Amino acid sequence: MIAHTGRRAAHFNVNTESNAIPVLRPVLGVETSCDETGVAVYDVRGGLLAHTLYSQIKMHADYGGVVPELASRDHVRKLLPLIRETLRKAGMSLRDLGGVAYTSGPGLVGALLVGAACARSLAWALDVPAIGVHHMEGHLLAPMLEADPPEPPYVALLVSGGHSMLIEVSGIGAYRLLGDTLDDAAGEAFDKTAKLMGLPYPGGPALAKLAESGEPGRFKFSRPMTDRPGLDFSFSGLKTQVLLAYQANAQAPGAKADIARGFEEAIVDTLAIKCRRALAQTGARRLVIAGGVGANKRLRAQLAEAAEREGFRVYFPRPEFCTDNGAMIALAGALRLEAGLREGPQIKVAPRWDLESLAAIG
Repeated sequence: MIAHTGRRAAHFNVNTESNAIPVLRPVLGVETSCDETGVAVYDVRGGLLAHTLYSQIKMHADYGGVVPELASRDHVRKLLPLIRETLRKAGMSLRDLGGVAYTSGPGLVGALLVGAACARSLAWALDVPAIGVHHMEGHLLAPMLEADPPEPPYVALLVSGGHSMLIEVSGIGAYRLLGDTLDDAAGEAFDKTAKLMGLPYPGGPALAKLAESGEPGRFKFSRPMTDRPGLDFSFSGLKTQVLLAYQANAQAPGAKADIARGFEEAIVDTLAIKCRRALAQTGARRLVIAGGVGANKRLRAQLAEAAEREGFRVYFPRPEFCTDNGAMIALAGALRLEAGLREGPQIKVAPRWDLESLAAIG
């Protein structure tokens, strides 16, 4: 049976009985929440054994954004070959797997169902446990793929195309939302601003590249919601400011790069201010940066400088683990399976899923 729900409440029934057997063999992770097909194998004792990723960027470029139906169909075409390739890289066969993890949400419902149906069916055929993973938890735990992972408690800034969130992490599954986006997320603002400036898709990386040649300070934009208390974000007004500046100065020499530089600096400054405010509010001394915007060079440099100056530690996943990937899903799933969590045979996905509803594990 296949089902999906738009509810924000917890809906995944997991078996947490004390006699559940921990999974100590490698876990296959499948990520198909949007426009990347990611597969990985993770072992709780041996770490990441292999991972592969296929991006649909070229396919969606003609449309200027992700087309959900095309994304779903492409996951169908690519997922099984990627599973075979990942197992080959790990030097394993399907029979070596101890469990299967897959992204259950949030995301595009059709894309989610492709990964969930494949992964859950594979687990059933192999007679191994399966578990659905919250996509955002995957991003939050991605720094644990590195050699020097952070220890909770810490504050995490999760910035991607659809999310700008500050989260207090007390342990795996123990998350408290400190601040959220009220309209456009940071990555969404990058993409929309790049589009209005005529930059190619995907716009965020193109805008950041253009900003490298821009003159700092020529265009000064506001740092939204930093002049008042709170940790929420709002970038729609900033996008409008850039549009007006671009319309008025588009023909001036160097203006395009200078506007891009001013916009990027405004986003980065805002994120950095809110991060430091969240650290002060919680008393945490560790900061994790996750999600696609976490690969931004200016953001990394500014937060690294602030950490050295103010005495906190900042952790960044390597850029390939900032964007959507199967490694973070395999890791999150392996940790939950190791703790004895299990799901029934029903295939369930959640296009919307409250992060705070997750079960905490020790």
